[in-house]
Amino acid sequence: MAGRESTHQMPGTLTEEQAARMLAGMNEVIRAGEEMRKLRTEMIKLFAGFGWTQDRIARIADMSQPAVSKQVAKYAVDAAAPPVGLDLDLDQHDTPWLEGRLWGLAEVVAESLDAARCTRCVDALARGRKRFTSRTVDELRRLLEEDLMTHRAELPADLRAAYDVISRALDVPPKPTAATTATVPAAVRRTLAHQLQRDRLQEQRLSGERER
Repeated sequence: MAGRESTHQMPGTLTEEQAARMLAGMNEVIRAGEEMRKLRTEMIKLFAGFGWTQDRIARIADMSQPAVSKQVAKYAVDAAAPPVGLDLDLDQHDTPWLEGRLWGLAEVVAESLDAARCTRCVDALARGRKRFTSRTVDELRRLLEEDLMTHRAELPADLRAAYDVISRALDVPPKPTAATTATVPAAVRRTLAHQLQRDRLQEQRLSGERER
């Protein structure tokens, strides 16, 4: 009938399922791009809160100074007011922080092994193809634990020790703290913990090399 969408596939055309699969892949890239832009904006606000100059932020963010200035002005960032509740101590137990630590640890393991089981999951999280949900975190924990068990002889003991601490903390309901009620978004806390965990493991490795 006129005006009604045909339910039959015309010769030489795509099926609705084929079109949906193609668009789903594009939508993932678009969503990831939007989320990364939002995260970068939050990080710029954080750095401005540290009192860093716009020139310094532009240099480390690989942006122009006018672009950084626009972001700072748009969100009325007060450079004299560090984010409320921000704590850079690695030993914190709110869920985003622990997820960031797990992510950082898994990334180190993936970089240390030629065929780590967790590599694909780590890459998907880093590129925004997967989001941090209870399901993806459970998947990452399972794959990471398999890697640590299978390659126990190849990996430094501090990687397993870090995993045990993080895993136990994730199994315990987080206690309300200043961090969990802070104004710092979960994605920013996750990103900070990810980098701090990597730095801690790097420091431990260098310390071990010096002792030898």
